Amino acid sequence: MSFSRTIVALFVLAPLSFGANKDIQELQRDLAMLQDQVRTLQSSVDQKVSALQTLLQQTLDSVNRTNTAVAVMENRFNDALKQQQQSVSGPVLTVNTKLDQMSEDFRAVRESVLDMNTRMGKLDAKMADLQNLINTIRTPPPPPPAPAGTSPTDGQPQAGAPPLSADVTYTNAYRDYLGGKYDLAMQEFNDYLKYYKDTQLAPNVQYYIGMIYYNKQDYADALQGFDAVLEHYPDNNKTPDAHYMKGQSLVGLGKNDAAAREFRDVYNRYSDTEIGAKAKARLKDMGLNVSPATSRRRSH
Repeated sequence: MSFSRTIVALFVLAPLSFGANKDIQELQRDLAMLQDQVRTLQSSVDQKVSALQTLLQQTLDSVNRTNTAVAVMENRFNDALKQQQQSVSGPVLTVNTKLDQMSEDFRAVRESVLDMNTRMGKLDAKMADLQNLINTIRTPPPPPPAPAGTSPTDGQPQAGAPPLSADVTYTNAYRDYLGGKYDLAMQEFNDYLKYYKDTQLAPNVQYYIGMIYYNKQDYADALQGFDAVLEHYPDNNKTPDAHYMKGQSLVGLGKNDAAAREFRDVYNRYSDTEIGAKAKARLKDMGLNVSPATSRRRSH
């Protein structure tokens, strides 16, 4: 009974066992194919990784070579720049020194020109005085009227008559003024104004009276002397100089504000002349600027 059952069981299980073996074989075949594919893929990945590593190493080597070349070029450039600076700094320093020297020379020349202009201005004033003197000599003023009760032709000096002619009186006074004999020149100039106050040279005489006071540092009387020129002879060749010297006298008196007004007025009246330039320079020396004039009124 037992044997029969065993045979029956074998016949029943035989088909199942055959089917299971077939599935296992197919599974084993698929597994083998998958393993081949994995090995193939792994080999391909290894090859690509190796190629990438090789390429990366080549790139790194190229970058290192480039860095080295750049460093060499930078060092050469720095060396060349230093050499260039050294070769240029010397000539530039020499040029700067020469420019400084030229600037000093130019300043000295400018000062010399200004001094020459001042001397030329004084020479022009003296030439004008001499020309006025010549004109006066050529056309001497008429003699003053004879006092009442006397005759101008009696051959005797008349009461109140001038001791010398106008041209001789002026020539003597001007010569003594230039020689520094101020007291004698003052007396002679006053004599001139006493007898010839309406002549062509009278403004010059009044101006030199102011200059004598100024040179003696009597600034108050000098101011009155220059004011007399501006008041009695407002339009003559000495007006600009008297106007400027009035400002100088005010400076001597410590009246700087009034002096500045005078210098500004002189500059605005005579800006294109030497006396205008002197007034501008005087304002600069006082630390002031030239401003537009708002009035032509003189401050006395």
